[in-house]
Amino acid sequence: MKQLERLETGVPGLDTLLKGGLISGASYIIQGRPGSGKTILANQIGFNHVKRGGRMLFASLLAEPHDRLFQFLSTLTFFDSCALGDSIQFVSAFDTLENDGLDEVVKLLRREISRQKSSLLILDGLLNARSKAEAPIDTKKFIAALQGHAAFAGCTVLFLTSSQLDEGSPEHTMVDGVIEMSEESISAVPIRRLKLRKTRGSGAIAGAHEFEITDKGIAIYPRLDSQAATSSVAAEVPLRRVTSGSAALDVSLGGGLMESSISLLIGPSGAGKTSLGLQFLSASTPDEPGLHFGFHESPYRLRMKATALGLASDQLESRGALHMLWRPSAPAIIDRVAYELLEAVERHGIKRVFLDSLRGLGKVSADPGRVQGVTVALLEALRAQGVTVLASYELSHMAVTDPHYLTPDFASTADNLLLVEISRSQAELQRQLRILKVRDSAFDPSLLEVVMSRDGIEVKRV
Repeated sequence: MKQLERLETGVPGLDTLLKGGLISGASYIIQGRPGSGKTILANQIGFNHVKRGGRMLFASLLAEPHDRLFQFLSTLTFFDSCALGDSIQFVSAFDTLENDGLDEVVKLLRREISRQKSSLLILDGLLNARSKAEAPIDTKKFIAALQGHAAFAGCTVLFLTSSQLDEGSPEHTMVDGVIEMSEESISAVPIRRLKLRKTRGSGAIAGAHEFEITDKGIAIYPRLDSQAATSSVAAEVPLRRVTSGSAALDVSLGGGLMESSISLLIGPSGAGKTSLGLQFLSASTPDEPGLHFGFHESPYRLRMKATALGLASDQLESRGALHMLWRPSAPAIIDRVAYELLEAVERHGIKRVFLDSLRGLGKVSADPGRVQGVTVALLEALRAQGVTVLASYELSHMAVTDPHYLTPDFASTADNLLLVEISRSQAELQRQLRILKVRDSAFDPSLLEVVMSRDGIEVKRV
């Protein structure tokens, strides 16, 4: 079966959503309210297209002069003033629309497409064209005439409109694809989202995907939970055991952690979750590096903690056996944070990850409804890359009466569940560790004591 030729947009994340890019010679509507980012997205696609050897024609049906558009776009890094007047041409069709109507606009744009040999046409102000149409059929005729000539010339068309067109509108029925951009506020945090409402003749990743506008332009983060992770580990190859960092804990686990497994370490604040995570990472080697991905303690504080526990994290870092990636748990795009972790894993060839903590990851998202889906997708993606994961999860209660009811909803994703808590033994407080679950393996459920000193962390049976 012949594959359709694609026009790569060069916009981070958009080609992933479009399964390779726009279809060359097809027509698309980019719709959204004023300020949603339509003009930036279209021009970012256009300037990237020109860098790949294409030619762009930007036609406006708006009264706004091009100078203001240039002034605004010049603040973005993708803008290239040298391309203006050469590979990029701007033309105003506003006067033609006002004085002569839609038919003359079509003639004007046909001439310019042919004269400029344009391979991408951006038409801004489709709403004005609609207002000039005497009937819906006239809007259809306008779009059909324009896209028919553009397709014959091998030119892809992007129509921009601030109108929230529905699926039954004349414009929607005529074009090959519809890209919708929106902005909403959740818990007083503004969230920008992009949705592919129509993609004729092409697959696409469904859902509303968050994006941001920076000085580089628009970056879209495809929903991690809409992309299924497939394991790269062959089913017939038996997985080996890897150490948890503690010989005594390995014995209780039945020989250590299973390679590519997910372990969830739950417990209240101060119980020692981060310290146990550092011990887990102390088994990292240059051939099988480890990564600390955290939200609460900076790398400087983690190094101090590791030194106090007799764990030589600085030496591991100098040998390339350990990497640290920290970000504050301030509101952000949770998919972007997840991709940062996955990219670091791929870049450094990471084989073990301590994710500290899953609550910190959850606080990043302004939309609580997305936390569980993204968390599960992230853990499964790490498993698919052959990474052994230990993730901490903080309990809000210091006293644990029934830990099974305190585990998060996504705990079923974990292969191993470990509970670390603080209990009182006579006049002393003790850190105790219990193994609640080990998937597909026998384990010793006996209570373990965790003792921390400058000589290291000792795990022993009570």
